[in-house]
Amino acid sequence: MSRKMKQVSIIIVTYNSEKDIFDCVDSIKQKADIPFSDIELIIVDNNSHEPDRMFARLRNQWGDDVILIKNEKNGGYGQGNNVGIRRATAPVILIMNPDVRMIGPFLRKPLEAFQQDQKLIMYGMKQMYTPSLPSRFSFLFTAMMNGYARTLLTGLCNRMDWYFPRWMYFSGSCFFVRKTMFEAVGLFDENVFMYGEEDDIHYRLSRKFGNHFRYDPSIRYLHLMLGRAPSISYEKKLLEVDLYHHEKKGWPIQRTLRTYLHTNNVLLARCYLRKIWGKCDEENFAVLKALRKEIKTRIKDLKE
Repeated sequence: MSRKMKQVSIIIVTYNSEKDIFDCVDSIKQKADIPFSDIELIIVDNNSHEPDRMFARLRNQWGDDVILIKNEKNGGYGQGNNVGIRRATAPVILIMNPDVRMIGPFLRKPLEAFQQDQKLIMYGMKQMYTPSLPSRFSFLFTAMMNGYARTLLTGLCNRMDWYFPRWMYFSGSCFFVRKTMFEAVGLFDENVFMYGEEDDIHYRLSRKFGNHFRYDPSIRYLHLMLGRAPSISYEKKLLEVDLYHHEKKGWPIQRTLRTYLHTNNVLLARCYLRKIWGKCDEENFAVLKALRKEIKTRIKDLKE
């Protein structure tokens, strides 16, 4: 007797994520608006210290139906997700970070959209820091845009929920994608260990299938990023990833660096204004200044 096909495969990659993963799975169970029998939950562990204890608790939490995969190596976020996607059997994939919490019904509406529109590639939702505080990063403008305009318009459009599929990509923390289309463009680029993969995914999918992306602000999820300290090492990693992705597209290094510099100028100007009002985050201000120094040094080195 053949088994019923799942409607959606939810893939979560973990790495020493015990403080997050159980609440994440609880939120899926509580907010799922389709039968559990239609959900394929796949958790890929990227070589954590004690995955067996975590896996035992997850089986008790979800049931024996959960698919638990011990990755042979920690090949990064993209590589771990690719392992899960290749194992998945549903036509629609939901990529989710372990520090995501669903805060309302989130499955029926996107899955109906994929069924009704066979051209639909990706489906994004509204990211929140708290149930009442929206994130500024549900989606971002692609790096093809001038850095000044990109920074200003990303903030404005997120606030107003104005989404333009040709020019914007979804946050990678939580999004739906049609499996066959994602496979056709090679899934996540495994040369990138972590961070900054979203623009590249959007670029490859849109080039092959058009701009059939949909944003739904009525579906919301928490991404537990509020209060995380800014880090120059994190910003440098994002810069390196963008340089790599843009090199694949044939864009000059100097173009990427100048876009970063323009973005940095806008953010620093904002910090200076907040300083006048006594509201500046000094830690973030220091990171922005350090990043500006790094970018200008790289631009100078290119000229010599």
